[in-house]
Amino acid sequence: MSTILEIAKPIAHATLSQSVYLALREMLIAGQLWPGERLTLDSVARALGTSHMPAREAIRRLTAERALEILPNRVVRVPLMSKSRFREMLTMRLMLEGEAAQRAATRIDADALAHARQLSDAFQLEILGDSPDASRLIAMNKALHFTVYAACGNQVLLELIEALWLQVGPVINLDLRSGSRRISEAPAAACHARLVDALGRRDAQAARQALEDDLSSAADVILSSAVGENCVAPRA
Repeated sequence: MSTILEIAKPIAHATLSQSVYLALREMLIAGQLWPGERLTLDSVARALGTSHMPAREAIRRLTAERALEILPNRVVRVPLMSKSRFREMLTMRLMLEGEAAQRAATRIDADALAHARQLSDAFQLEILGDSPDASRLIAMNKALHFTVYAACGNQVLLELIEALWLQVGPVINLDLRSGSRRISEAPAAACHARLVDALGRRDAQAARQALEDDLSSAADVILSSAVGENCVAPRA
């Protein structure tokens, strides 16, 4: 019969592995890693304060989810993305994220709505300020979107959206970090304000349209500014 210590060890290992996976996953979704950025077991383990084993398992899982890729020389990197694939992903994002926003309009509670409005206001203040901080904008944008999506009442839909952001997050946020006109022209601020207003009015179609306009305006800028056929990392 197994002792409690023998049982506890694999449970503790599984919990640590899951924590490392979720942390690395969040870094990808939030755009803290760049398209083309190379990763090593050492760099991941150091960044997350863990050992090689859970880092290796996290990389393996994220590779299976196409969030990371292993090159022929065994180097792990954040994938580049062709414009054609970016367009295909945009089509799916408009369908799924639009549906989530539409559903959220009839389901969002007062606390989530107040939080969404607070994030929208903070995003607008930051992006219209004298020296907008791209990292803050990225964090607030992600938080606002997922506050809305979490209110949709459909866990499967939320998981599908997270899977798309896992792949597209590094690309859409690379553009913001690169001095995009998405900052100077600030189309997202207006879209976010319209989205929150529509949620407050329980106007499902208006919420969906504001969300789709937000995604489309960002995609237009990214597709017009990406170098060649790939979204290429600006650093080695």
